[in-house]
Amino acid sequence: MTTITIIGLGNMGKGLAKRLAGKADLVLAARDGAPEVATAFAATLPAGVVVLDQAAAIAKADIVVLALPFPKALDVAANPALAGKVVLDISNPVKPDFSGLTLGYSTSAAEELQAAAPGAKVVKAFNTIFASLLDLPASQTADVPVFIAGDDEAAVAAVAELVTSSGFAVEKTGGLDAARLLEPLGMLNIRLGYGLGHGTDIAPRWTRLTA
Repeated sequence: MTTITIIGLGNMGKGLAKRLAGKADLVLAARDGAPEVATAFAATLPAGVVVLDQAAAIAKADIVVLALPFPKALDVAANPALAGKVVLDISNPVKPDFSGLTLGYSTSAAEELQAAAPGAKVVKAFNTIFASLLDLPASQTADVPVFIAGDDEAAVAAVAELVTSSGFAVEKTGGLDAARLLEPLGMLNIRLGYGLGHGTDIAPRWTRLTA
């Protein structure tokens, strides 16, 4: 099976781990290096989930999920051990007060991570999904699209398989520069969910209209 390392055990990291446990060789690493946090959480998952320090977790991975805020993800991206790995960026580069994005249109968080990790294969996905959706039964999210952007065809295919395994639908959007569009879409979802009171059990999707 594919080995998936999740770095960061916030709501998104934990939610993805719950969805992927038993469907991949899963490795967890807490972003703050506190192994007791990751170990306690792993004990709630099916047997076989491994907890390692960040360096060992990266070394073991086929896919590294950066379940981190963008600035923290950028720190991890500087690790040369990511060379050759598929790196999944789920972040939105939000301002501290969530009023907007710190990047946009001429670049994106995903592209900045790729620049910091030139030997890695960065793929954007899950940035338009609230963590609360991961706590729902997978049957309720099977038609919810996860938008994927990436320049490496094999890496995009690997992330698409991860998306399907985690109980969502795949929507490919082209090269990594499409993250310049996906991150504002994620920001719109945040504004609708929090700023306009729609709640977090929402996600954007496109509807095909037929005559």
